[in-house]
Amino acid sequence: MEQQNTLQIARLISFHEEVGGALRTGRPVVALESTIISHGFPWPQNLEVAQAAEEAVRAEGAVPATIAILSGRIHVGLTPTEVRTLAQHDDVAKVSRRNLSLVLAAGAYGATTVAATMWCAAQAGIRVFATGGIGGVHRGGAQTLDISADLQELARTQVAVVCAGAKAILDIGLTLEYLETVGVPVIGYETDYLPGFYTQATSYGVDSRLDTPEAVAQVAALHWSLGLGGLLVACPVPSAHALPVSTVDRAIEEALQAATRSGVSGAAVTPFLLDHIRRTTEGESLGTNTALIRNNAAIAARIAVALQTTST
Repeated sequence: MEQQNTLQIARLISFHEEVGGALRTGRPVVALESTIISHGFPWPQNLEVAQAAEEAVRAEGAVPATIAILSGRIHVGLTPTEVRTLAQHDDVAKVSRRNLSLVLAAGAYGATTVAATMWCAAQAGIRVFATGGIGGVHRGGAQTLDISADLQELARTQVAVVCAGAKAILDIGLTLEYLETVGVPVIGYETDYLPGFYTQATSYGVDSRLDTPEAVAQVAALHWSLGLGGLLVACPVPSAHALPVSTVDRAIEEALQAATRSGVSGAAVTPFLLDHIRRTTEGESLGTNTALIRNNAAIAARIAVALQTTST
């Protein structure tokens, strides 16, 4: 049965020629999500961010593999035309593990979240994935159980996720508690504290600080050899692009109040809040988000290169 499932998954995956060649020859590859293209940024910034992330990966010696669902197939690596199509297409589903099969069966377009990108990357044999910030436990999550599927995916899927922490709109303390419960190590890359997405640090510590790609690669390889799941590698946004904590806190509070007034719920909450924060900060958060994604992509590429050396 497992072999049949593997064959079925393989039939649903289309590899970009460069990505497929890299995987066959053992070159380092970094997965990139597509939700930031379709749901994270407005046009044309979404296209610019996608291009910048891919360029950052290439600059560090790895091959970028942006993952998305196009016409009912999982695409691992996109052409420039396909990236532009996602950036401009009006009807792109936000795909997590829950609705992956539904979007594939419908032959539709889908932008993969952290959870779906992790799963697709693992099926393709990619072990390192760069994103902006992971989902987590929403504020009030103890009552609503509004918890991102990203956390369970981190627990079960052997991929290192490089990010700037959890999205700042979340309950960071509960998110870390959940990650501890499901056994996901939180590594601070050159930091002792979990980054705050728009800010360089929160008051929450990490499980371990590692300061080089080689150290992260060594831990990741050992973690997976023990049969354990994913790892979270948290990188602070570059200081030149970080926002003041007071600015972020005020913008988040206003966004949360606006969401309550508008009756926004479910999957629509995160994009609503991020868009409201962008408008509240007069676009400053957009620049910060762009900078952290580019930074995470570069660090992920360095880890992927180091992991190839560790694995050989």
